[in-house]
Amino acid sequence: MRYVTFLLISFFILTGCGARNAFNDPIPDHKTIKLDSKYVNETRVINIWTPSKYTEDGTKFPVLYMPDGGIDEDFPHIANTLAKLIKENKIAPIILVGIKNTLRGRDLTGASTVKEHEKYEIPMDDGAKNFRAFITEELIPEIDATYRTTSKKGILGESLAGLFVMETFFLEPETFDFYIAIDPSLWWNDNALVFNAESYFKTLPKRETRLWFAGSDAVDIYEFTEDLEEKLKTIQPPNLLWKYSPEPAKHHNTIFRAVKEKALIWSLSERE
Repeated sequence: MRYVTFLLISFFILTGCGARNAFNDPIPDHKTIKLDSKYVNETRVINIWTPSKYTEDGTKFPVLYMPDGGIDEDFPHIANTLAKLIKENKIAPIILVGIKNTLRGRDLTGASTVKEHEKYEIPMDDGAKNFRAFITEELIPEIDATYRTTSKKGILGESLAGLFVMETFFLEPETFDFYIAIDPSLWWNDNALVFNAESYFKTLPKRETRLWFAGSDAVDIYEFTEDLEEKLKTIQPPNLLWKYSPEPAKHHNTIFRAVKEKALIWSLSERE
């Protein structure tokens, strides 16, 4: 990226935004399972948080899936945020499923033909396709079989995980009911997702889908999130509720915690 050093952006790409342990987030009560995957050809660690009401009766709950979902990644602070918002009656109870990273760059990026991207040492052959298949064909069925879930589900991600969220929204929009992409790395593959957005909009489900996305002051991100906003304003895809949150005062490594509450409240509200 043009406006930050190569070493800094490479750190964000490979590990996510910032050192999570520096925040000393309390680790909430949760369960951890291991799931063997034929799609990514490895065993994945999955962290599952359920709201307090889960143990009260036989109610079913929607599910929020999250890459970067390790205990030393974003799982603790998102689970704690959900618990806070539920307690304040700002959102309805929901289950959180966090997927711990193994090879983050491989799993969260689609194919790229941009030679310059090789410097990030990320495979450029569409690892996201296999990771998405792992989620849809193996993880979601496992969660639905083990927990009391409704059909409503969403996905949340930031930076490269935000790119994965946006790619899933564009390529397989029927997968989730709501998508939250915070500072998505839309510059990947020469901004192909936003460049081809008009054609992707034609494949949106007939049921209501929600998209919430935000852009920080990182130039190679907000120029594309703002471009996507303009296309959404112009085309107004039917059955899509969307909201863009420009955050010029936030940096790539601070935006996630700054906007997570309003992103969740808007995405999980009963009406816009």
